[in-house]
Amino acid sequence: MPCVDVPHDVNITLKRITWIYGLGSESVASRLSNVHASFAVKSTFLKSDTLSATRRELNLTSSKKGNSEPVPLSYRAAGVDIDAGDRLVETIKPYAKRTMRPEVLAGIGGFGALFEISKSYRNPVLVSGTDGVGTKLKLAFQSGKHDRIGIDLVAMSVNDVLVQGAEPLFFLDYFACGRLDVDTASRVIKGIAAGCEQAGCALIGGETAEMPGMYPEGEYDLAGFAVGVVEKDRIITGAAIREGDAILGLASSGAHSNGYSLIRKIIEKNNIDLSADFNGETLIDVIMAPTRIYVKPLLELMLHLPVKGMAHITGGGLVENIPRVLPDGICAILKKDTWDMPPLFRWLQQQGSVTDSEMYRVFNCGIGMVVIVAPEFADTALRLLRIAGETVWHIGTIRPRHANSAQTVIE
Repeated sequence: MPCVDVPHDVNITLKRITWIYGLGSESVASRLSNVHASFAVKSTFLKSDTLSATRRELNLTSSKKGNSEPVPLSYRAAGVDIDAGDRLVETIKPYAKRTMRPEVLAGIGGFGALFEISKSYRNPVLVSGTDGVGTKLKLAFQSGKHDRIGIDLVAMSVNDVLVQGAEPLFFLDYFACGRLDVDTASRVIKGIAAGCEQAGCALIGGETAEMPGMYPEGEYDLAGFAVGVVEKDRIITGAAIREGDAILGLASSGAHSNGYSLIRKIIEKNNIDLSADFNGETLIDVIMAPTRIYVKPLLELMLHLPVKGMAHITGGGLVENIPRVLPDGICAILKKDTWDMPPLFRWLQQQGSVTDSEMYRVFNCGIGMVVIVAPEFADTALRLLRIAGETVWHIGTIRPRHANSAQTVIE
């Protein structure tokens, strides 16, 4: 039987086959007689299939089929549209420009944004915050209401920075999607810019991430980042809060950006029509009302009187957020008949058969921000905040805390 002339690359394949089939470190030469016979019998197979396989492994063969040219791949073919990203940047530049502050040295378009801290600060301390919008986004996808969700994003971070006495300076956003829809993204970022204008901070940069396969069609995620500044000796920590101090509650604009998993469950369980009338507005408009931004009125208040503590009422509601600023040994006693609970919350409670205790630990229940001042400043604070356009009530008092009692009690 004639021997087959084995090319060098087939010899490589033989060595791999020898190892795979357990011949280990045995000399290939010691098995040549068997291999030789195998080649004699299977010469046609080795010259075609095995050689082709070897060339594919080594990437030696062309991807051409017949005479056709290979189809060139591109980032767009992979699902990322660079041109769409460029169009978005150009679309949002005018919105961002309206938010600029004199301290901005370089904003959108560079590798990093530059911001100079004002020389009016003697001993500045930077305060940072980050947050998202939560499952309120799901209702934005469902309803197509993308215009104001960006305000929510800004509010969640700047209100947090504010409670420590800081003035928000600048904001950055992160917008992630599976496929970039320029119209939707620009509507969202226009809302972000509007929120920055309300807060007086600069939309200094951001990131748009188009990631095919990561998100369902038409959906996206948002994250926001705010940085503020406060004089070191004016940081508000809550340490100065004492028994007898007054608790003021600033009205919320609705559910803000918290409790939406429960809201969506109530809607689903009761098969609610979101287009139905709700006190003269559609229900979806009431549910999607953007989070109120309290920055300018409270910064102004702090110029006129000492504020001892503030609490942004977010996830955890009244009962879990107020204790975050209270020293040990005291508690907040709130009188629920001192403020108006908006109809939305009463409707949610009725539709979902939600207990009072659950309402107060999930939702803001009409109070979006709490301010604590000495009792002698309570009336002045109420007057100044109302002049600034806020709806505000004296909702409670700081009292001594008894052993094992809660730090926030709603009576």
